[in-house]
This record gives sequence, structure tokens and C-alpha cells, in this order.
Amino acid sequence: MLLTQILHPECVKVPVENKDKEAVITELIDLLDARGLFTNRDAVLEAVLTRERTQSTGTGAGIAIPHGKCAAARELAMAIGIADEPIEFDSIDGKPVKIILLLVSPTNQTGLHIQALAAVSRLMLNSEFKTNLENASSAEEVYELFHSRESN
Repeated sequence: MLLTQILHPECVKVPVENKDKEAVITELIDLLDARGLFTNRDAVLEAVLTRERTQSTGTGAGIAIPHGKCAAARELAMAIGIADEPIEFDSIDGKPVKIILLLVSPTNQTGLHIQALAAVSRLMLNSEFKTNLENASSAEEVYELFHSRESN
């Protein structure tokens, strides 16, 4: 799966404006909602926050991958936020995060949802790529990092 198929440049925010977990998730949901990707923004937000309350999606190493499935999502979608200051995310390693990768999909797209989560996870294992994301100064730079990575 190519992540640039589900990530649009206007769904990247550098830096995110908010400084706490739920507010940052809401900020990224709003980027997707502005593209008309939801039939009910509040239902999608609640699905992602409910998943987050079940178990933190802070995977460690400064990364969080909040995600959720909801019938109000029209298609699999992704938003990315890069924080200028680390955000407390209840990560498994106890450390705050700077990279937030949000995935949302319709309830009937479980396979694609899992493929996207796996693709994001694999990409975040590349320390050079992760460092470049953390140091990106614009949304355009973040999108170009993904685009050039997938073009190679």
C-alpha cells in the first residue's frame, strides 16, 4: 500500500497547534473533515478517541498512531501532525511524541485499515526517515518525504 494514496498534502500540519493528546487528535480529524471525508465528524472523532482510551496508540520512540474505524468515514484517510514540542501521549515507553499519524477508515475496510497501519509502522522503523519527519519545517516537506520515499 502506498500511503500517498490516502494522504493528501492539506492533511499534514507542521507544527500542530495543540499541546495535548485529545486536542491534537481533534485537530487532525478536522483536517480530514475539511476535505469532506466524513458524513459525521463527531462520530469519527468519538471512534478514534474511544480507541485511544482503550489503549494508547503512543507506540514509543516519539511516535503515535491514533486510529479508528467508523461508518461515518467515507474512505480510508490519513492525517499527519508534527509537534514542535513533544506531547504527552501515554506512550508505551512513557515518552512524549512529536510525530502523530492518524488513520481513519470505514468499518467495512478492515483489511485496508490493517495494511495502512502496517505500512506506517514499517516506515517509522527507518530512523533516518523518522528524524527527517521530526525535523520537517513545513507540511510540504513532510508530504514530499512520503512521496519521495514511496517513489524509490
